[in-house]
This record gives sequence, C-alpha cells and structure tokens, in this order.
Amino acid sequence: MTLAREEREEFAELLAGLSAQQWESPSLCERWRVRDVAAHVISYDELDLRDLLLRFGKGGFLQVRVNELGVADLADRTTEELVDLMRIHAEPSGLPAGFGGMIGLVDGMIHQQDIRRPLAIPRTIPPQRLRAALDFARFAPLIRGAWRARGVTLVAADLDWSYGRGPQVRGSGEALLMAMAGRRDALGDLTGPGRSTLAAHIGA
Repeated sequence: MTLAREEREEFAELLAGLSAQQWESPSLCERWRVRDVAAHVISYDELDLRDLLLRFGKGGFLQVRVNELGVADLADRTTEELVDLMRIHAEPSGLPAGFGGMIGLVDGMIHQQDIRRPLAIPRTIPPQRLRAALDFARFAPLIRGAWRARGVTLVAADLDWSYGRGPQVRGSGEALLMAMAGRRDALGDLTGPGRSTLAAHIGA
C-alpha cells in the first residue's frame, strides 16, 4: 500500500504540471485522452461493493465497457478536480486497494506510463516499486503478463529481475512491464531473439 501511495502521489504531480493541450492529447490507451486515463485510475476508489457490482452489471461485465462507464462518471470534472481526486485517493481504496494495494500500484504505474510515453516525459521508477509491479503483472488476471511472455525469458537491464523460459527479451523494467500489459509502444525499447515472439503475443 505504501508503494501504491507513492506511485499515485507521483502521478498527481505529473498531472498537475501538464498543459491544457497535454490533457487533451492521446494516450497509449486506445480512444482515451490523457484526461480519460487520469479519470479511469481513480474511478473505482469511491465505489463500495454494491456500487461496484452495479457498475459491472451496467457494463455487461465487459471490462472495457465497465471502465468506460467509470470515465464517463468523471467526464464533467475539471483537470484541477481530477488532480485533487488523485491526491485525495493517494492511498487506494475500494477495488484498487485489492491485494494489499497491488492493484492500485500496478494499474497506476502502467497508466502513468500510458501518459508519459506519448508525451515524451521520462521518469526513473524506484526499483523496489518497479520490481513489485513486474512480479504482480505476471499473474494479474486483467494484465495476463505471463501469458504474453510465454515462450520467452524477460530480462530487466536496469534491475535484478527476470522471468520465463526461452529466448531472451531484454530491456528496461519499465519497457518489460508495458510489454506485459500489451503496449506495442514498448517493443521499440526491447531487444533479443525472443522479441518477435513477444511481439506476436502482443498483437504487433
């Protein structure tokens, strides 16, 4: 939970420094602007179990549709209000608090990079935080990192972390995380004989 809070605090600082144009820029999430991604990250925190079930039911239990409903609920918020909400919910609650905050940590880290990468805003993710996200992303049901990495060995060049069996795919821990999350943009930062296999699993 501490790592998740730190990630969201950094996320809020990133958002607070964006221009109006950047808020409206495309993210790595298909059809979502930066503001849509920010809204999504905090769209589950205020839902109790009843509200969560109602949203899933309204979305036909289809994750994409359920996420869209959460973004739509915050569509009338100003960018300043979205930043404030990110700060209020720096410590995840509700669904993002699951697995001791791991859902909030990994979801927040991936989506922060969904914004940073297209805007060319680099960062250095603390190794402890990144390693925890990499480990959880392997088996998180909605990420399916291990499934995408089947048949290859992922090797982080910037921290002591590897996973899998087969030809190597090497790159930064951040790029490996984004690849496990299905982001084709990360493939350009990866090398090794297993890269084409990983790309095929991502659908690139």
